[in-house]
Amino acid sequence: MFRLVALASGRGSNFLEILKAIENKEIPNANFVGLITDRENTGAEQHAKNYNIPVKVISYSNFSNKIDFDKTLLETVKELEPDLIICAGYMRILSKEFIDAFPDRIMNIHPSLLPAFPGLRAQKQALEYGAKVSGCTVHFIDEGVDTGPIILQKCVEIPENCTEKELSDLILKEEHKLYKKAIKLYCERKIEIQILPNHRKIVKIKN
Repeated sequence: MFRLVALASGRGSNFLEILKAIENKEIPNANFVGLITDRENTGAEQHAKNYNIPVKVISYSNFSNKIDFDKTLLETVKELEPDLIICAGYMRILSKEFIDAFPDRIMNIHPSLLPAFPGLRAQKQALEYGAKVSGCTVHFIDEGVDTGPIILQKCVEIPENCTEKELSDLILKEEHKLYKKAIKLYCERKIEIQILPNHRKIVKIKN
């Protein structure tokens, strides 16, 4: 059984969809052993409680500096001994020490077709650029901003006169499907990391 830990900052809609997938055996060989949030009273926290998942709130506002926060986060996650860490709307940049502790074991979903439109408000970036297609990307986290090895992607056509909220909603529907698929592949040991001659990592999906 794969031990999953989720990191979240907000409503936790992707987290909830993964919880449902585990409950209905869509992801049959995994279980969440904890949720960690960086603030009180998030939607993700309520979802975890509804599914009897242990919750640890490490409120960023309680720390005088980022170094102490990062150290506490790392120690807390290590105690849970995760096989895979799921970032589900987690809005803080993970420290190098955290990433080094869990190489190729921290998964994230981003609302664009990376490497296009990394960072915040990717949907707004796409609309301002005049893109006709956007989408979502599941990737492993590395030290860069949305630069880690890409696992899966899904395209979404951008309708004419689309608003940022409308595009966000369209992409979110695909996020819910894609994230579950990526986690399932990981738990089936079908994700393989390869290192190219330029030292860049890429993902290969096994049959």
